[in-house]
Formats: sequence, structure tokens, C-alpha cells
Amino acid sequence: MRSYTAIVERCPDTGFYVGFIPGFPGAHTQAETLDELNQNLREVVEMLLEDGEPILEAEFIGTQNVVVA
Repeated sequence: MRSYTAIVERCPDTGFYVGFIPGFPGAHTQAETLDELNQNLREVVEMLLEDGEPILEAEFIGTQNVVVA
């Protein structure tokens, strides 16, 4: 079983949640709820993995808060 980190944002125009997996080509989707988004992301990744293990373009390291004056 593999685990991937997804970035989740909310679209200000539609209110939909938008998720993507950094560095994983094609691994992105949207949904009205976070549960639906998680399910959609799982389905997208499973579909993409049918073509074989991807060569990730980047590795997720983390997030940082940037404080400016």
C-alpha cells in the first residue's frame, strides 16, 4: 500500500475543494466535500497506477508559514 500527500485548496468562485498530489502527473481532482475529494483522489491515483508506477516529478517535503511585516 502506498501513501501520497495531497494539497487541498478551496476554489473561491465555486466553493469546491481542489486536490492534487505534487509531482504526480495527472493526479488532481475536485469535489464538493473533503470526503468526496479523498475518494476522487484515490480513484484517480488507482487509475494512473494501472499504467505502472510513476516517476514522480517532485517529492513533497512540507509546508512553511512565511511572516512578512
